[in-house]
Amino acid sequence: DPLVVDKTGTLTEGKPRLTSVKAMAEWSEEDLLRLAASLEQGSEHPLAEAIVDAAKERDLKLSSTDAFNAETGRGVTGETDGHEVAVGNQKLLDDLGLDITDLVEQAETLRRKGATAIFVVIDGSPAGILGVSDPIKESTPNALKELRKMGLQVVMLTGDNETTALAVAKELDIDEVEAEVSPDRKNEIVSQLRDEGRIVAMAG
Repeated sequence: DPLVVDKTGTLTEGKPRLTSVKAMAEWSEEDLLRLAASLEQGSEHPLAEAIVDAAKERDLKLSSTDAFNAETGRGVTGETDGHEVAVGNQKLLDDLGLDITDLVEQAETLRRKGATAIFVVIDGSPAGILGVSDPIKESTPNALKELRKMGLQVVMLTGDNETTALAVAKELDIDEVEAEVSPDRKNEIVSQLRDEGRIVAMAG
């Protein structure tokens, strides 16, 4: 009776595109994007791919990366072009003990438009923010309408920020949303629903 759905690539096209680059004063937008994309070359995440594609479209020369580390549900860290770089969400920056007060409002503005805000840290200091948008599939609204007619309850689980998730959910009229959910937590939620005696399907 509940259908649990992921957001990226399920409700959305799964082909995110970089839609904005905002750099802090000491960095140019090009340098910010070049360093972020150099690091993200080592990641398989669709958001990482969007950053790398945008850098290549702008003919930016990407560097190789050392000490690359991907942290599930948070982001990536490593060394590139002589700089220590981290690219990820607010959880990653919290782990690094960084204050991003100056970037919070910019991030929220992006999220209210349904975009994902990705922070870039260079040499231990917040350097800027990237906005990545993933359009909702044309077929999604009608598919959800048909599923509701069948009496299914639609639950959206996403690793994305709550503001972004709620913007997408509002557009699709989805009432039940859990955001900032790790892959393990998604598994827990499905188990929890099953323990309540529900028959659960998941699309992701």
